[in-house]
Amino acid sequence: MTKIKLLLVDDHEIVRAGLRMLFMAEPGVEIVGEASNGAEALAAVARCRPDIVLMDAAMPDMNGMEATRRIKEAFPDVAVLALTMHEDERYFFAMLDAGASGYVPKRAAPDELMSAIQTVSQGDVFIHPSLARLLVNDFLQRSAAGRGDSLDELTAREREVLVLIADGFSNKEIAERLVLSVKTVDRHRENIMRKLNLHTRVELTRYAMEKGVA
Repeated sequence: MTKIKLLLVDDHEIVRAGLRMLFMAEPGVEIVGEASNGAEALAAVARCRPDIVLMDAAMPDMNGMEATRRIKEAFPDVAVLALTMHEDERYFFAMLDAGASGYVPKRAAPDELMSAIQTVSQGDVFIHPSLARLLVNDFLQRSAAGRGDSLDELTAREREVLVLIADGFSNKEIAERLVLSVKTVDRHRENIMRKLNLHTRVELTRYAMEKGVA
């Protein structure tokens, strides 16, 4: 079994120690490096080539948002998953805008973190349900100038797929729920993004939140 290679980035040693203990019990995960700030994270990504970077948002020297942006520019295939104590919209949207593929609060249960890692490793976006639900109303207010009636262009099946994307399901989980092949779900996702003029999975997730389809 191919292990998911993780890089831990947090300025608190006690947090990194707790994560090390957690992942020791996960045979499908391997910690390949650690960093205590964004600058160290950049060097560690180049050296360790992880699959996923678990990134705190607020750190000294270089914060998680800037580090995420630079990592995605230099290593676009490396996914970044925010794992942070900050649950307000400022950090949430800043991390997504920087290129993070997911956002998990540190109070989340271990199985929720593992679910996030698995989802992101498959190329999907993971937004912790508490954050998605708490922030959707504010996001609607700040994004009132949306894309008109673009939703009308979607087929009934594409709307179903969009709802499940907004609820945080991976392509594989969507395929199982709708009794479709993963390739068919991929095709529906591509059609949705083309019709709505969206270019990334994060944009697609945020659009679904904006329209309140979740």
